Amino acid sequence: MSEDVRNVQDALSAIGGHWQPHRLASINDYDMKVVTMLGEFVWHTHPDTDELFLVVSGELTIQLRDRDVVLGPNDVFVVPKGVEHRPRAAAEVQAILFEPKGTVNTGDAGGERTSPLRELR
Repeated sequence: MSEDVRNVQDALSAIGGHWQPHRLASINDYDMKVVTMLGEFVWHTHPDTDELFLVVSGELTIQLRDRDVVLGPNDVFVVPKGVEHRPRAAAEVQAILFEPKGTVNTGDAGGERTSPLRELR
């Protein structure tokens, strides 16, 4: 496989911890990130951008203040910019995120779950 071809499953298998997004690829001003999730994340918003979730495996609940959105494998959901949300996973979830470059995983909430974007090797 050439160096410019990336495999999603290989990338997800290389991640060492939960809630730590890794850049898989970039296109224009967006990053395609892979992440594993387990437990509850923090309530947060991204005031200036939408956030796209694509579940690869597992079941992810995205809690919104007025409802829960449940995603299974191959499901896609876009959290609109400025909408407060909290991802939650009862068992490990593997997912892909699409966000503008520089988007922080905890949005406007900050805190100990804030993770720098990691590069896959």
